[in-house]
Amino acid sequence: MIPGGIGPHELMLILIIVFLLFGASKLPQLARSVGKGMGEFKKAQRESEVELREFEKELREKGHIEEKKDKIEKLALDLGIETEGKTEEEILDEINKAIPKSAP
Repeated sequence: MIPGGIGPHELMLILIIVFLLFGASKLPQLARSVGKGMGEFKKAQRESEVELREFEKELREKGHIEEKKDKIEKLALDLGIETEGKTEEEILDEINKAIPKSAP
């Protein structure tokens, strides 16, 4: 039995009704149309899956960027550096100035 409650007898009845409605000459054309429609659907589905993966990748990358920014700001605050209104590069410059350089 096919999922959804359609058994072989019901399926045969549906096929007979389709044959009577469209006739033998229209069935190949109808089958081609259904095949093309299914092909387009699968193509759109694959494209959607690729776009979803790319979107998820962007979200993960953005999360890493935000995490990095949070760590930089925490380090700056631990060193007593004010971060308000400064770019990440400015904060990094000040952190580099504040950290004592070790002798080689």
